[in-house]
Amino acid sequence: MFTIILPTYNERENLARFVAALKDVFKSKGLVGRIIVVDDNSPDGTGRIADGLAGQDGSLSVIHRPRKQGIGPAYVDGFRAALQSGASYIFEMDCDFSHNPAYVPDFLEAIKDADLVLGSRYVSGGRVENWGLGRRMISQGGSLYARMILGIPVNDLTGGFKCFRREVLEALDLNSVSSQGYGFQIEMTYRAIRQGFRIKEIPITFADRQLGQSKMSKRIFLEAAPLVWKLRFSRS
Repeated sequence: MFTIILPTYNERENLARFVAALKDVFKSKGLVGRIIVVDDNSPDGTGRIADGLAGQDGSLSVIHRPRKQGIGPAYVDGFRAALQSGASYIFEMDCDFSHNPAYVPDFLEAIKDADLVLGSRYVSGGRVENWGLGRRMISQGGSLYARMILGIPVNDLTGGFKCFRREVLEALDLNSVSSQGYGFQIEMTYRAIRQGFRIKEIPITFADRQLGQSKMSKRIFLEAAPLVWKLRFSRS
């Protein structure tokens, strides 16, 4: 069984549509999966929408957090809930349609001989749509910077479309993960590599959101700069 974690903050325009798109993929491919929405007390009522969806579908559940605390801690709370429910594979996805639900079967196929599958924008066949030059430079530069300092052969270290075997998350010390945004994605992948787990990148097309406001900020990116040095010299 697999579980998809969807962290939300002000996603009322996207959440129901995205869940419906996931369900369509599940049905068309004969997949049985669960969805956990982790909402940070969205002012726009996203949490209420999530509760309504959960009331109609027993395979969807909601975690309500008291305030906006960052995507990293949201995922960690979702990971714990997924592990407790017995999920064998746990996905990270954004619900703004930048991560296409149609790729879910590709991840499940790829993880048959891997422990962590990364949806990569920067391998052959991967690409980004509707990004300006500045954002492309920040994303690709951040991945290159982290890859060079950490010395690991991963092309897209900052991407947030992932699938973990439960054994990976069980082996990592989730209590010590405190980074957010770019930093969180880098940290989780690097720790998995340090533990000896098998990493596979598969190409995806990342399409920038059409509705709602991007959560990316300069602060989130700058967090990663000192983090990679901390990881480089850590023992964990």
